[in-house]
Amino acid sequence: MELPNVEIEGVVIKKLVKHTDERGWLIELYREDEPPTKHYRPAMSYVSKSYAGVRRGPHEHNKQSDFFMFYGPGDFMFYLWDNRPGNPNYQVRYKFVVGESNAVSILVPPNVVHGYEALGVAFSFNSPTDLHGGYHRLDPIDEIKHELNPNSPFKID
Repeated sequence: MELPNVEIEGVVIKKLVKHTDERGWLIELYREDEPPTKHYRPAMSYVSKSYAGVRRGPHEHNKQSDFFMFYGPGDFMFYLWDNRPGNPNYQVRYKFVVGESNAVSILVPPNVVHGYEALGVAFSFNSPTDLHGGYHRLDPIDEIKHELNPNSPFKID
């Protein structure tokens, strides 16, 4: 499957390479010497399992960048919208399949709305630039949850 041509400033999508041999497989998720290193330094990492039809987002962050890796098992429909007024693709929507059938990493910068829906049981990995809730989870969470606003223009369909 080809990578989508997403023209949102700061979004980096990279095909993940699966190295396979008689022992199994290995995918390098992040390397400091490859993009997106200029503005990206992870603060934490997590993996999540989503059941078929489960939606995460759409939401955005004011300061945080997310660095997702989708490599399987399972697939997601992934959504992006640029929510930065003045950018050439302001509020342009992108939608594409990621996961086992299209293994990619996606760097999502601040104020780019993103969300995804599991097309079956699927796994994702994220390594954001900020701690969720700050150190010891004492700070406000940097997240604008559009999924909670029925009047939001950002919808997963």
